[in-house]
Amino acid sequence: MTADFNQVLSDFHYPLAKEKIAHQPLAKREQSRLLVFNRQTGKFSDRHFFELSELLNANDVLVLNETKVFPARLLGKKDTGGKVELLLLKKTAANAWQAISKPALKINQRLYFPPRNLLLDEDYDLADFLQARVLKNQETSALVEVEFNYAADKLWQAIERTGYTPLPPYIRNQQSEDLRRSEYQTTFAKNIGSAAAPTAGLHFTDELLKKIADRGVQIEKIDLAVGLGTFAKLTQENWQNQRLHEEHYQIQEAVADRLSQAKAAGKRLIAVGTTSLRALESAVINPKIIKKNKSEVPKNSQKNQKNDLLFKTGQQSTNIFIKPPYQFQAVDALITNFHLPASSLLMLVTAFSTQPNSPFVFKNFLRSPIGQAYQHAINNDYRFFSFGDAMLIL
Repeated sequence: MTADFNQVLSDFHYPLAKEKIAHQPLAKREQSRLLVFNRQTGKFSDRHFFELSELLNANDVLVLNETKVFPARLLGKKDTGGKVELLLLKKTAANAWQAISKPALKINQRLYFPPRNLLLDEDYDLADFLQARVLKNQETSALVEVEFNYAADKLWQAIERTGYTPLPPYIRNQQSEDLRRSEYQTTFAKNIGSAAAPTAGLHFTDELLKKIADRGVQIEKIDLAVGLGTFAKLTQENWQNQRLHEEHYQIQEAVADRLSQAKAAGKRLIAVGTTSLRALESAVINPKIIKKNKSEVPKNSQKNQKNDLLFKTGQQSTNIFIKPPYQFQAVDALITNFHLPASSLLMLVTAFSTQPNSPFVFKNFLRSPIGQAYQHAINNDYRFFSFGDAMLIL
């Protein structure tokens, strides 16, 4: 790493004691605390998440990520007898996946994964197992591509009865798999495909969403499949290339049209989570920029008569890296959890809270207003990271 990159990491560092990390959620989701931070004034206040409906009104649009976490962690044995672990990353064919393996694997090596109710050391019939064959590997990383022994329509069922929920590496959680699947899932999750939860959404209950809707708030749903790359440490390569890991998202045409109309009407677009924000900022197309660059509007975009903003629709991918001084075009407010020091997500919320999106110039996270809000959260025993408390950044 270069000295410059080390300085970048240092600029986004803050000290956090291990006991501040939440290793399991509260019994009642909506009881989590909510730090409300005004990025225009730098002021903040302490609330609870169940009070969120009181902070929103009919001029607001709440955008949720309805992706559903699947049990992407597979534990089994190699054909040579040793133990193996796969973390499924993305589907590459009807019955093939890219995955991270422990340990490294050879081409054509066969893997056997028992249902969760079987122990690896028990006697068993291999016919009960989810089986895989290694199609590709990489010498320089643990990435592999594997082909499973189930057709596409049966593969999800096999993964459901075999796999484990892959919690973030900083969480020490001894809960049962059934409880994990319930706790590490939003109440509105719908589309299977994420290896990690959109954690800002974990605080919502059906009752709270109804209260919010009853206040006239427009609620929209999009889908971004969260990958394990969301937990990866920022690398010098990320910094040099200005790109992060790739994630896939989808915005339906009707949703894109309503979002465009809402922005044209001057409504406040509130992203629930950095995943929703990354999708919206990646999908937005500013007609002023298009006209200036004399480029054509993409065919898979949705527009309204006022032609304020367009949003790309259908299946899309993004590797957007948001950091100061990124200028936001679509999102006006953000609900998010507290993020790891020197992480890409901490850079994202810092960008959202500094120039050109607020009056404050970014020099160092700790000295910035949002850094001071984080320090307030630490001093007042807020719970941090995936199972922790939340912020509303206005």
